[in-house]
Amino acid sequence: MPQHEMQGFPFLSTMTRLDPAFMEQVRKTEAMVYSDGALPRKFKLLLAMAFDSTHGAVSGVKSLAKAAMEAGATKEEIAEVLRVASYLGGAGALYAASQGLKELFP
Repeated sequence: MPQHEMQGFPFLSTMTRLDPAFMEQVRKTEAMVYSDGALPRKFKLLLAMAFDSTHGAVSGVKSLAKAAMEAGATKEEIAEVLRVASYLGGAGALYAASQGLKELFP
């Protein structure tokens, strides 16, 4: 199960050094959240990517899009999810989506 640090979020390394017990709980929760259940892992990653785009988290869009593709998401599914996020989240979500995907889809 990828951890945020492994997905390109090195800022969590500070918290991991500061409070490793807490961050282990975060890792376990992340593993549970993104595991297949009533919703497949791919869908959960796409949903998280949409949230990150609406919050302007460019690196989150990028790493979650990559993880979603590794879980079987297509370029078309990524585009469609980000279309909905941009419609609901406005121009900031569109910007974050575009910046997050520019290296994945040059």
